[in-house]
This record gives sequence, C-alpha cells and structure tokens, in this order.
Amino acid sequence: MITLLSGDNTFEIEQELVAIVRDFDGIAERIDGAELELRQLPDLMMGGTLFADKRLIVIKNLSENKAVWPYFGDWIARISDDISIVLVESRPDKRTTTYKELKKVAQVIDCVPWTDRDEGKAVRWVSEQAVAMNVKLNTKSAQLIVHRVGLDQWALYHALDKLALLDGVTDQVIEQVIDATPSDNVFNLFDAALKGNSQKVASMVQTLELTEDPYRLFALLSSQAFQLAAAAVAEPSDNAAKDLAIHPYVLSKLQPVAKQKGRSGAKKIITIFAEADDDMKLSRAEPWLLIERALLKVASL
Repeated sequence: MITLLSGDNTFEIEQELVAIVRDFDGIAERIDGAELELRQLPDLMMGGTLFADKRLIVIKNLSENKAVWPYFGDWIARISDDISIVLVESRPDKRTTTYKELKKVAQVIDCVPWTDRDEGKAVRWVSEQAVAMNVKLNTKSAQLIVHRVGLDQWALYHALDKLALLDGVTDQVIEQVIDATPSDNVFNLFDAALKGNSQKVASMVQTLELTEDPYRLFALLSSQAFQLAAAAVAEPSDNAAKDLAIHPYVLSKLQPVAKQKGRSGAKKIITIFAEADDDMKLSRAEPWLLIERALLKVASL
C-alpha cells in the first residue's frame, strides 16, 4: 500500500502521518528520500526484515532525488503486500511519469494551506481543538483567535497551546497573550484613526516602524480604506461579507463606522489615501511620515 501526503500545509501532513504511524503495530522506518540511492530500492520494496514481517516506510522528499524519482514508478508493482510506504512531498511535479503512476494506485491526500474561504473551517477547527486541549472557548473567542493569528494551523495550534496554560480565557486575555498578525495590527491602527485617537496612532506607528515594512503596511491600510468605502455604499445584506469579499469579523467592525462616516466621509478617507499613495510613489517624504500624516488626517475628520 502506498500513501502520498502532498501539499504545503505541513501541520495537516504531520497530523496525517502521526495517525498512520500510531495505527501501525511496529516501528516506522524513516528515510530521507533526497539521500536514497537507486541500489537501495530492492531492499525497501520487496520484503520484510529479520525483526518484523510487516514494515511501514516513511520516505520524505523523494521527488527531489533526480537519480531515483524517475525510476520509482517502475518499482510500484513490485512492492510487497507486507510493506506500507508513505511518501511525503510538498510539491511533487505532477507532470512526471512517476507521479502519474502513483496517482493510479496510491491513496493521495492533498494537504493545502487554508485561504480566506476557509475561515469558517478554521473557526470550527479551533473550537474542536480547544475542546481536545481543555481550553474553554465560545464561538466569538474562536473567531477572535483566527482573526488575530491568521489561517496558519501551526500558529493557531501554538496559540491554543499558550491559552491551555491559563486558568481562564476571555477576549481580553486572548488580546494580551496572543501576538497579533500584521493585518490585525493594521486593523487596530486604522481603527484608532477612525476613532480620532491621534495619540494612539502616533504611538502605534512608532512601534510598527521598528518591525514592519512601510510599503506593505500602507498597502494593507489602503485595503482597509477601500473596504470601509465598500461598506459605506453597500446595501444591507445577510451575505454582505461574501458580496464585498471582506472578512466577516472586519466587516462587523467597519459597518458601524461606515454608517457614521457615510458616503461623503468614506470618500474623504479614500482621497487622503490616494494623495498619500501619490506622495509615496514620487518619494515626496519618508514612507513612515506619509503613513502617519495620512492617518492623522483621517483622525481629524
């Protein structure tokens, strides 16, 4: 039997591999596929050892081995029934003959990273994982963790691991313990400007200047501004987040402000960021100065 675990979601791959090894009655053999030699294939594929009748062989990154990968497909039909092989590949070349042969007979499990479309799936996973780790969370807190951490499962797992050490978990605790992603920092910065908190804007810009790239941060801020404008002109709808392609959590925070600012206010904010974008492209001032100036203009509206 052959199982192919492929994709860039290393957390999911690791979980699948752990389950396979756990269900095997014996000790798994682990092989570095990049170092495997062609002459070793017969011993791997065609029989047991002196110590075990059944074997589980985990081979990682075999597709990177140009001396072996092209010939691996020739050995698939010769694999002993007593041998289970698990191939772990991040991005195997699907155009190769070996991959095509594997796809015919192997159990192929694609482990792809989550995208924005998987936000609901991520929230459910966090809730389920929290139960397994004895962390008491409600749905709102699970959503906050996903929004704050992002969709990387390793990061989400480590965030829950931190929370598992605490006696109680509230939204305030999550904000104190779990580091925010750049996008969450940007949202909080933009939110401070929208609320007219000039002092907080200046302080946050000074802090972010130490770690963030100004052009990337400005792009994220501009995106927030356009999302605000979209929320200001959109008609109320149960599917507003989907229709506007805005994260539901972000939309829930933007809608009250959008209603308050109205179309004219949103237009002024867009104009401020458009002017800042022109200034940045023409290098009229330092990027961080332009970012802070734009946000302070928004705060003064």
